[in-house]
Amino acid sequence: MGVSDDNASLAPVRGKARIDVIDILRGIAILGIFYMNIPFMGNSGILGTTDVRRIGWSLADQRVWSFIEITWNGTQRGLLELLFGAGAMVLTARAMRPDGPVAVADLFYRRNLWLLAFGLIDIFLIGWIGDILHIYALAALFIFPFRKLSARVLILLGLVYAVGSGFGVIGGGGYMEYRDRTELMQTAEAARTKQEAKKPLSGQETKALAEWQKKVDRFDLSKPLDKEFKQFHEQEVKAHRAGPLEFLPWTWGTWKFVFVDDHGSFFGVLEAIGGMFIGMALWKLGVIQGLRSKGFYAALTIAAYAVGCGLRGYGVMELLPFTPAPKIYWIIDEFARLAVTLGHVGLVNLLVQTRVGKKALSPFKAAGQTAFSLYFLTSILGLWVIFAPWGLNLWAVYSWAGLAAIATVVIALLLILANIWTIWFLTGPLEWAWRSLAYWQLQPFRRHHGQATLPAEPGTEANPALPT
Repeated sequence: MGVSDDNASLAPVRGKARIDVIDILRGIAILGIFYMNIPFMGNSGILGTTDVRRIGWSLADQRVWSFIEITWNGTQRGLLELLFGAGAMVLTARAMRPDGPVAVADLFYRRNLWLLAFGLIDIFLIGWIGDILHIYALAALFIFPFRKLSARVLILLGLVYAVGSGFGVIGGGGYMEYRDRTELMQTAEAARTKQEAKKPLSGQETKALAEWQKKVDRFDLSKPLDKEFKQFHEQEVKAHRAGPLEFLPWTWGTWKFVFVDDHGSFFGVLEAIGGMFIGMALWKLGVIQGLRSKGFYAALTIAAYAVGCGLRGYGVMELLPFTPAPKIYWIIDEFARLAVTLGHVGLVNLLVQTRVGKKALSPFKAAGQTAFSLYFLTSILGLWVIFAPWGLNLWAVYSWAGLAAIATVVIALLLILANIWTIWFLTGPLEWAWRSLAYWQLQPFRRHHGQATLPAEPGTEANPALPT
């Protein structure tokens, strides 16, 4: 591969220019996201999304599900969104100057188009329908023109999705769903009262009563699934009990239904853009890369967790009765996710500024430096080894607690693997391939004695001296 002089000047930052906390945050995020992915790899996604109790609801399951829902669910995705935004600021730093090279934009877009290609490989060759790479790649294509905005404006733009989803302007959920469900419940209750009084019902009341009863029945585990859900579940079971030639086409169809027909990719991209805007702002403010004081991070951690975990705890209390009643949590969900994510950023930065905390978290540096490869490896292990019929054949054997335990073991093994790997290699194999393609030049791979570690992915190097 050839390389121009412009591109040669855009070589990755390495050595002392790196910031440990960025690698640590990325490592925690990429490994932690397996807790959210494994239920869809190791058990029925159809059953788990219709009612979490349908794949198991022992006391251990309840505690594990509640803990993950409050502290973890969606926040690892949130961390990756913030880190993508921060990485964009680093990659495009030279383009912030009046004489900044056009090659920066060329590298930025080429990098993310290659990421999109890797995401499609994850979907169509590995079969992971929950792939986030293509979502982040598409989102990143939109953020470049916003790099010069102030941190305040970027935060406001980053909250647009949360506000839109909370009030139902985006996706039809939030307040609009709460309002519609409240009206349906009230109409159904009034119709039931009339029915008990032997009074005739209007057509609208009869329809509302039937629709409400249908929603109530979905939470009754003694009743079978709706015909549509039952058909999907039967196809799902058949695909997971068959061979690769049957499994892969099912994953493609499911991905198309969720992310194309039901616009999942569109809303995922909107969410990711918002998170990246906030990540760009946090970089400009020196928050995500550890430039603030211990007191600042302590205050951020306490405030963010108090708000985020408090709102999420309230949401779990609304969900656990398992009724179709309207829920305030539909409105506050995205705000709560962002708050808990910020809590993670604050806590990790606070710990890294202490000797004990930095030592405890240091193994995650290697995971952050090989995050791309580890993400693919979790997909391969989950779909083709642990839960595949030609592998360990553990699909639909374990519920929430058991799946979390398996995820913990896998994460621990991958953390060990990453730390061993980085003794001998500068970066993960997929990081190396992505970087070589992005810079259009083969990059160093094997480590020589005393050689500095390369960044985990092109554009996410952390150099506090770069103008932002």
